[in-house]
Amino acid sequence: MLAEALQLPFGIAWRDVIDVLAVAVVLYNLLLLIRGTRAVQMLLGILFVGAVYWVARVAELQTLKRILESLLIFLPFAIIVLFQHEIRRALASFGRNPLWGFSRSQQVESTFNEIVLAATTLSSRRIGALIVIERLDGLRTYAENGIALDAVVSYDLLINIFTPDTPLHDGAVIIQGDRIAAAASFLPLTLNPELSKDFGTRHRAALGISEETDAVAVVVSEETGVISLAFDGELVRDLDPKSLRNDLYRYLISEVRPERTAVRGRATA
Repeated sequence: MLAEALQLPFGIAWRDVIDVLAVAVVLYNLLLLIRGTRAVQMLLGILFVGAVYWVARVAELQTLKRILESLLIFLPFAIIVLFQHEIRRALASFGRNPLWGFSRSQQVESTFNEIVLAATTLSSRRIGALIVIERLDGLRTYAENGIALDAVVSYDLLINIFTPDTPLHDGAVIIQGDRIAAAASFLPLTLNPELSKDFGTRHRAALGISEETDAVAVVVSEETGVISLAFDGELVRDLDPKSLRNDLYRYLISEVRPERTAVRGRATA
């Protein structure tokens, strides 16, 4: 009786429907993960090789079929190597603690004015800077390769860190919550071949850390004084103080703890 109750028309069981939906959700999230990255071109290349192999089998092209079969043996290893960055991001996103943003959102919000004021001042003085703000993915690995500070975020400290000819001037500042965890940290550079050659090391490092993690990176150009913000592998340039503050609130508060934004909106109304 139970088995008949669980049967859908055409002999389809509820278990099959759930199975198909689960696979669809996984594939959809994987496609979202690689959207706009180099992995899309690599995936298309793998699909093309698979299509050629299918044609070789149908057309009975024995030589081409055997060559492709010998190559397909190494396909699992090739996928691990080619998609190692996307695999790391997927595992990191699955392992995030959704409660982490609840305890730290208020701390992060209190640092906005200090970061925005420091970036604006550095921009007016044409002093280069790179400030990376942690969201849900931990940045301990990158903080440990710099100089540990563990100091409260402040305008004066940020200005002093990025003052030229000081020991901490080069590298990035890592901010965790309302504290500066480290300075002079080295970050991975983006490998995006489509990035303009006009961007220097700071911008490439900002894009690199935003591709590796979900962190937000604020960049001040030493040549032009332009303030930029990198997030999720994308760079937004020429920000004024208001735009920078709005973007920081969006990425560090609204998207991490959306219900806090709703409460704030009702209070304002």
